[in-house]
Amino acid sequence: MFAKLLSMGLFGMESYMVEVEADISGGLPLFDIVGLPDKSVSEAKNRIRAAVKNSGFEYPSSRITVNLAPADVRKEGSVYDLPMLVALLMSSRQLRCDTSNKAFIGELSLDGSLKHINGALPMVIRARDEGVKEVFLPKSNAAEASVVRGVKIYAAKDLQEIIAHLTGVKLMSPADPEEYIKNDVSGQNLPDFRDVKGQFEARRALEVAAAGGHNIMMIGPPGSGKSMLAKRIPSILPDMTFEESLETTKLYSIAGALPENVSLIKARPFRSPHHTVSPAGLSGGGSIPRPGEVSLAHNGVLFLDELPEFSRAAMEILRQPVEDGKITISRIAGTLSFPCSAMLVCAMNPCPCGFFGHPTRRCTCPSGTAARYLSKVSGPLLDRLDIHIEVPPVDFKKLSGTEQSECSEDIRRRVNRARKIQQERFSGTGVMCNARMDAAQTRKHCTPTEAAMAMLQTAFEKLELSARAYDKILRVARTVADLDGAEEIGTTHIAEAIQYRSLDRKFWRV
Repeated sequence: MFAKLLSMGLFGMESYMVEVEADISGGLPLFDIVGLPDKSVSEAKNRIRAAVKNSGFEYPSSRITVNLAPADVRKEGSVYDLPMLVALLMSSRQLRCDTSNKAFIGELSLDGSLKHINGALPMVIRARDEGVKEVFLPKSNAAEASVVRGVKIYAAKDLQEIIAHLTGVKLMSPADPEEYIKNDVSGQNLPDFRDVKGQFEARRALEVAAAGGHNIMMIGPPGSGKSMLAKRIPSILPDMTFEESLETTKLYSIAGALPENVSLIKARPFRSPHHTVSPAGLSGGGSIPRPGEVSLAHNGVLFLDELPEFSRAAMEILRQPVEDGKITISRIAGTLSFPCSAMLVCAMNPCPCGFFGHPTRRCTCPSGTAARYLSKVSGPLLDRLDIHIEVPPVDFKKLSGTEQSECSEDIRRRVNRARKIQQERFSGTGVMCNARMDAAQTRKHCTPTEAAMAMLQTAFEKLELSARAYDKILRVARTVADLDGAEEIGTTHIAEAIQYRSLDRKFWRV
């Protein structure tokens, strides 16, 4: 006796259809799973045996063969428990129903209840695209799956609910699709820029970075407020579009990092890994690679505090992802690409003691130590950071003053206005912000006035800038102009952008 139904597999960001075939024949009792299953799939036979008995069904005392097709693609994870059990019940004639245009994904407990799975969102999206009309999955995955339109989502707490629905005994109601509402940060109690005393230049640089999605480096002595400023970036980040939210949620779903009962991630991620993180922890990895920190920060912020303390390998692994907005990982199982279009924020001291270049305190490091410390950050990585800003120590008068700084909400309004201009500018291109413009878009949208171009030429020659730095100055100037609501890039916009590229000439040429 034979039965066949549909399930879904996952490989990186992409999902694919899996046909689950079950056959029961005579012979000694045996349960075989074929089709390149990994250890977790092979162990499903024990979970299925217990779930069948504990759900009130009879486990067949025959030779059982389950095939997961396509047979040349390795199957990983516990998502095939539910489809294999349903196929087993159908092939043993304990369940008679029509499973055409239906897909099943879910992990089983021994009592027949369904447990949470990773990657439900990309699986449901692919199922809809393949013409599947109904998807059955665990109740804990209902929120993320319900955002997909055009397919009915039936979320069950256990096997018996699904069987009752399939046989018509008790029909389940499909999950209601949730309307997308932009994230409101006003009620999230995020750290506010209102608490920052002084540091006007650094605050302005972070506003420009947030508006255009630019990478930024902050360097200054300990206690000057670098980490404090970075932790307030989430409060000024622009609203996520639905497309950005969906892609970020897919990544978190695959990584198993999506909070329970959350349908979509609407707040831009802020990832701050410790400096002991491994290169694989940053980039992603595993026999079948999973997203790393740089991908989990997609459409948000990756903050690296005390940058020189990270291993050289970890820092250098960021060079290609920062430039391309995606990271490609090659393993025996295959080559996968994950998006990682994140705003890279770095903070560091200028030397081990932290006081090299301090206006009043003397650096106590031995001769040459500061240069060796700074050289831990390579020139190619530094060149990929759009904005370099010095964060000087705050004097007593500003710290003790009663004057209140501008709040995050006011800054965020300006950032949102600038980002809206960029979304209209790049509509239909897949580019979401100025920092992600390619060379052709930079030439088209970043044309300075004659006076501004003359200023840029002088800076290019005197500061000995690279071709990459030239493009980045133009893109930052475009963002500054967007914040001003200006169509043309003028001298003031170019001047501010050049200012953000000159810091390395002070510290890295010692």
